[in-house]
Amino acid sequence: MTISSSITSPERRPIRLLGLLPWLFAVVVVGYAMIVGGYAATVVSFALIYAVFVTGLNLFMGFAAQVSFGQNAFAAIGGYLSAVLTATHGWSPLPAMALGIAAAVLAAAIVGFPALRLKGHYLAMGTLAIGLITYEITVEWQSVTQGYMGISGIPPFGIGSWEITSDRGQLILLSLVVAACALAAARIRRSRFGRALSAVAGSEEAAGALGVDVARYKLMAFLLSAGFAALAGSLFVHVVGFVSPEVFGLHMVIVTFTMLYVGGIGTVSGPLVGALIVSLLPETFRAFKDYQDLAYGAALILLLIYAPRGLASLFAPRGRS
Repeated sequence: MTISSSITSPERRPIRLLGLLPWLFAVVVVGYAMIVGGYAATVVSFALIYAVFVTGLNLFMGFAAQVSFGQNAFAAIGGYLSAVLTATHGWSPLPAMALGIAAAVLAAAIVGFPALRLKGHYLAMGTLAIGLITYEITVEWQSVTQGYMGISGIPPFGIGSWEITSDRGQLILLSLVVAACALAAARIRRSRFGRALSAVAGSEEAAGALGVDVARYKLMAFLLSAGFAALAGSLFVHVVGFVSPEVFGLHMVIVTFTMLYVGGIGTVSGPLVGALIVSLLPETFRAFKDYQDLAYGAALILLLIYAPRGLASLFAPRGRS
């Protein structure tokens, strides 16, 4: 057995090194933005916020193979609650963010218990309704959300009197948050919980026959995904300093789905790679001016044709990047 492992180990080493390429790409992009600062740092900061959201979406859609078009609802709950508490009631950002995440997870538990009894297209439509309802609430509840006028004057993230106001400081903070989320996703995937989600993704009936509580694990994945979404929503409002209903509308659903599939659904590095690629592509094709949208759409189509499982999966034959 020792001889066999010594023979196979060198063969597997190039595969492991290949799996590091998506992370190296992310480090290079973030490092470049850190050095240049300014607009580049702002674009990458938004990409990192989306990466947090997509990491949570990947837990539910990639690991458990479920479909949700309503995760933007939980981002809105986390973002708006954090904005209202800090800008209107003078809370510090950290406890406001914590309460926003808790409220989003509670809302996910309330709506998830009945909604997750649905499957396939019915589940997709049910979760889409959750997102639409939340959007309408943010528009109509003007005494709290200010409607389309939005909430301004949201303080930047900080603890006590210490605040992170510089572009590079926010970029460092977001990089640490994304790294922690990716590490959590990797640990979840290798845990007993992750193996149960893989069983559910393969076949809910077979998983149930093997003793897996399918409903319980689907709900847990949904709650985790909601928590990640709320964290992303809270980070957004404190980085931008402003929030309005359009931020958490259907555009967010479309963009995050694109990021997930371009990066690699079911992979650990896919959400980060997808968020960076989809955020940077419009800037890359800005020189095309009138043909920018055409070039951007063509690039996305080519990516999905030649990398149907996502870019991260190209560097991990078994999708374990």
